[in-house]
Amino acid sequence: MTVSFYLPPLLLLAPVIGALLVYLFLRVQVWSSPDSKSVESHGLWVGIIGWMASSLQGAMSAGIIPANPGASNAPFTSEALLSALSWPIAAVLLVHALGQWSYPAPKAPRRYAELTVRRIRDFLPRKLAWTTLVIFAYAAAAVASIAALPAYAAVLPTPAAPSAEGTTVYMGQGQDGRIAGSELAGWLGGALAVLAAGTWLVLVLIARRRQLETLDSDDNRVLRTIATNRLLRTVSTIAAGLAAIAGNFAALPAPGAVWQSSWFTMLGFINMGVLLAMWWWRVPMLPSLVAGSNTVSGKALRADPGTHGAAKLSISIGALMGIMGAAPLLTIVFWYSFVPAQGEGTLGLAILVAAMASLVLLSIAVGELLLARNYGDPEAPLHWPRQAVSRGLLTFAIVSAAIFAIAIVMTGAGQGLVAASPSWPTNLLLTFGVGVVGIASILAVRRRRGVPESPGEQGLDAALRAISMYRIVRTLAAYFLAQSAMLLLTNVEAWGALYPAFDRLAPSPAPVVGAILLAASVAVVVTPVRRLFRGIPRRGSVTEPAP
Repeated sequence: MTVSFYLPPLLLLAPVIGALLVYLFLRVQVWSSPDSKSVESHGLWVGIIGWMASSLQGAMSAGIIPANPGASNAPFTSEALLSALSWPIAAVLLVHALGQWSYPAPKAPRRYAELTVRRIRDFLPRKLAWTTLVIFAYAAAAVASIAALPAYAAVLPTPAAPSAEGTTVYMGQGQDGRIAGSELAGWLGGALAVLAAGTWLVLVLIARRRQLETLDSDDNRVLRTIATNRLLRTVSTIAAGLAAIAGNFAALPAPGAVWQSSWFTMLGFINMGVLLAMWWWRVPMLPSLVAGSNTVSGKALRADPGTHGAAKLSISIGALMGIMGAAPLLTIVFWYSFVPAQGEGTLGLAILVAAMASLVLLSIAVGELLLARNYGDPEAPLHWPRQAVSRGLLTFAIVSAAIFAIAIVMTGAGQGLVAASPSWPTNLLLTFGVGVVGIASILAVRRRRGVPESPGEQGLDAALRAISMYRIVRTLAAYFLAQSAMLLLTNVEAWGALYPAFDRLAPSPAPVVGAILLAASVAVVVTPVRRLFRGIPRRGSVTEPAP
C-alpha cells in the first residue's frame, strides 16, 4: 500500500486559502464589538461551517472498485482514500480551532486572572460527551468488523466497438468489486484515531483559551460549553459516517450470476439517525442573552414606536434585497435553453451570479433614493460614519477580490493549454459590470441628502449610511467568492491541465475548493447587520441598554 506524497502547489494553496477565508469571516463576527450577541453569531457560524465541511459523501463508496471505468469516482486506491477521508476530518478540526483563534485578544490595560484552573471536564456536556464516546466505540467496532472480509475483483462489462470520438463504450452493467477488508479497515481506523486525537486537542484549546474581557465569568464559562457542544456533535456525525462507510463496504454482494447494483445497510440507517439526533441536540445559551439584556433585531425595531421611519425603511430594504437576489433563481431552468450546448451552458451560471449581485446592489441604491425622497432634507447636514466599513469586512472583501483575480489568471492559463474557447473574458466583463453597479451604489449612499435629526436622534443618519455600506461591501465580497467558485466548478479540465498530477488524485481538488468558496459566499451574503442596528437611536425612553 504505497502513497505518493507529491502535492502540486494548488493542493497546498487551497487549504491555506480556505483557512484564511474562514478565519477572516469568523473574525469579522467579533472584530469591532465582541459582545454576547456577536459572540453567539460567531459560534453559530463555526457550527454551520464545520457542519458543511464534515460531509463524507465523497467517501461513502470507499474501497469499492467500480465495474464501469469512468462511471464512478469511488475511492479505492491509496491516494484516493487518503484524499477522501482526510479532507473532511482535517477541515472540521481546523474550523473549530479557527473558531477559538479568531476571538480577539484582551485589549484592556489590566488583565484579570482566574485563580481556578480550567479543565476540560468543567465545560464538557455530560450527556453529549457520553453519547459521543458511545458513537466512537460503535464506529470502532464497525470498522473492526470488516477487517477479515475478502477482496472481490470487479467484473467489467463487455466493451463495444470504439465510438467516433475515440472513446470506448461499454455494454451491460458490470459488477463492482472491492479491496481487501483489512486495507479499508486500516484507513478507516486511522481516520477514526485522527478524529479522536484532533477532537481532544481542540477541547484542550477551548479550555485554555483566554477569557473574553467583554463577557462576564458566567458567559465565558457557558461560551466554552457551547464550543464543546458544537464540536462533539459534529465529530459524532463523522464517526457515524465512518461506520456507515464500513457498512456499505460489508454489504456489497459478491459478484456472481445474480447480482444487485444497489443494496441496503443498517449502519447507513443508523448514520441518518445520529445525524438527525445531533442536528436537533440543544445548544446552551449565554446567560446574558437568556435575560434578554441586549437583544436587538429588525423585527423589534420595526415594532418599536420610537424607531424613526427612515430606520424602519432601511430595515425593510434588507427584505427587498433578499427578494431581488433570489429572483434570478426562478429563471435558472431557462438558462440552458437559451445558451448553446457545446460547452457554453456554464456561461449561464456566471451570468446568474452577476445578475443576483447586481439586483441586490441596485436595491440598495433604490433604497437610498427612497430614503432621500421620503425623509431627506437638502438643508440637513450629511453625517458620514466615522468608520463606514469595519476593518475585518474590508479585509475580507480585498482577499475575496484577490482570490477572484488569481482564479481568472489561472483559468485563462488552463484554457490556453487545453485549446478551449476562452470563457474568462466574459467572467471579467461581468465582474466589471457588477463593480460599476457597486460604485454607483456607494455614490448613492455617499451623496444621499441627510436625514434631519432631533436631539434624541443624534447619529441616525450616520448609522443608516453604515448599514448600507456594510450591505454593499458584503455583497461584493460574496460575489467575488461566488464567481471564483464558478470558475473552479465549470473549468475542471482547464485547471487539471495546469497540474497533471491531479490525475493521480480522486476526487480532484478543484471542485472541492469551488464548493468551499460557494458555501463561503452564501455564508457571507446572509450575515445579518444586527450589530449595526444597535447604533440606530430611538425617540423617547424606549431604548436598549448599551452592550
